[in-house]
Amino acid sequence: MVTETEGRRRRSPRRAAQPKEQVLAAAMEMIAERGLDRLTMAALGREVGMSSGHLVYYFKTKDELLLQTLQWSEEQLGAERRAALARRIPARERLDALVELYLPHGHRDPHWALWLEVWNRSQSGDDEVRSRQLELELSWHRDLVALLVEGMAQGEFAPVDADRFATRTRALLDGFGTHLVVGLPGVDRALALSHVRDHFDESLTPGEG
Repeated sequence: MVTETEGRRRRSPRRAAQPKEQVLAAAMEMIAERGLDRLTMAALGREVGMSSGHLVYYFKTKDELLLQTLQWSEEQLGAERRAALARRIPARERLDALVELYLPHGHRDPHWALWLEVWNRSQSGDDEVRSRQLELELSWHRDLVALLVEGMAQGEFAPVDADRFATRTRALLDGFGTHLVVGLPGVDRALALSHVRDHFDESLTPGEG
């Protein structure tokens, strides 16, 4: 008899992935199911049937494993983002969809928990590590700028400096996102979304900016 967990794992894309991608998918799955504190090289090795030495061959250190897992997770999220932005709907609706994808779903959201851990560990990292982290940020920034420019060109948005507005918007989202993922009392996803939508209404509504 196949259990529900076994069935889910057999359907998981990581089973058909290349070995390294399989490890990254498994790491993200473990974070989602058990929490970041339970992700160790030994536990991950048992999950994917590899020795710790094999994992060290791929990643060298746990910091590198976490960063590559975050990059892999961002690639999956980026595909969702690009699909949402490609829809033939008003720019404002796509902007709201981007925000929905950006913000964590709540306390201990696995993607955001990983994001915070990687950023915390990067304090002792080198410039190359920080450059890779910056590229993750810039992928969101570029898409947001492009959407703002499109919305202004179509007359849906009031004129703004797209680059500056995108920078401030991401700072707002990062602030709320951090509060949500750590479970700060008095902050929930609905409240965060409401504040962000007010920000857009006040700044982007034509004739009111």
